[in-house]
Amino acid sequence: MTHDDLLPAVPDIADAALAARLQAVLDNKTKPLGALGRLEALALRLGTILGTESPALEAPQMLVCAADHGLAARGVSAYPSDVTWQMVENFLAGGAAVSVLARQHGLALTVADCGVRRDFQPRPGLVQRRIAPGTADASAGPAMSAAQCAQAIANGREIVRALPGNALLLGEMGIGNSSAAALLLARLADIDIDRCTGAGTGLDAEGLARKRAVLREVLLALHARATAPLDALAALGGFEIATLVGAVLQAAEERRVIVLDGFIASAAVLVAQALRPHVAQRCVAAHVSAEPGHALLLERLQLEPLLNLGLRLGEGSGGALAWPLLESACRIVREMASFESAGVSRKDA
Repeated sequence: MTHDDLLPAVPDIADAALAARLQAVLDNKTKPLGALGRLEALALRLGTILGTESPALEAPQMLVCAADHGLAARGVSAYPSDVTWQMVENFLAGGAAVSVLARQHGLALTVADCGVRRDFQPRPGLVQRRIAPGTADASAGPAMSAAQCAQAIANGREIVRALPGNALLLGEMGIGNSSAAALLLARLADIDIDRCTGAGTGLDAEGLARKRAVLREVLLALHARATAPLDALAALGGFEIATLVGAVLQAAEERRVIVLDGFIASAAVLVAQALRPHVAQRCVAAHVSAEPGHALLLERLQLEPLLNLGLRLGEGSGGALAWPLLESACRIVREMASFESAGVSRKDA
């Protein structure tokens, strides 16, 4: 699969002059230098992403991509595959954690059916982009064909193009998708699969050992040659992850702020970063989850998480919880008084 017709340009946005101006603005606020700690670093990052000394977040969009995984038949999850479609209904009914948090923080919630084994009735907030009713079993062959993978990426780009705003928060749902994320991390970051693999939805010790054995077989016995990013994504990934890869690439091209949630959503960013190496410049890591591969993945992306709450839910829940910090960082830049405007004396020289 070639890149050029599928993937947008994602140029380097590093701008030393803009960064210096933003730092000067922050340093001139009515506070000791650096007194707002990492909030100042976040403000600097947001200003750099948006290309302005007065960053403002507009019409933030939470995109939750959902799909089923053929690999789930191998017992890699504590929950049955039916939970995927049941949770999509829960998202749309407003009862899931991400639904509650999106309402609280004024985030528009879009749920995309990327490959769920269930027909959904059309309704507001649902985007239907199903490739197939779940991927194939990655322990028997590629999870998806190259054409299916390309279509999922194109779908993600199309979904984001149709959304307003300058911030995209990533969410996902798919029983079995922590396995796909672990496989992608192991392959693209060259990390042993056992270190990348956790309990997911809550496997016991025996279940975790079984999951690790299955994933080792998938990675090393069946798909050892799928090393290029798109080949790995097609062989190992899910339709929801591939759709998120497209969404991330489109958001990066449009210079939107991209807010990473947990392990699976972050795995989509890892793939996008492997394809276009300046993607991570546009990203903010909301949190580090309890899934062991997530910290390794964020380290690979060189992103420092804002929160560490022991979350392991996914859905976009961590991104929604971190959202007020992003808003606060922007408001500090725009609304906090300078020493001169407030008539406040600086410290003695």
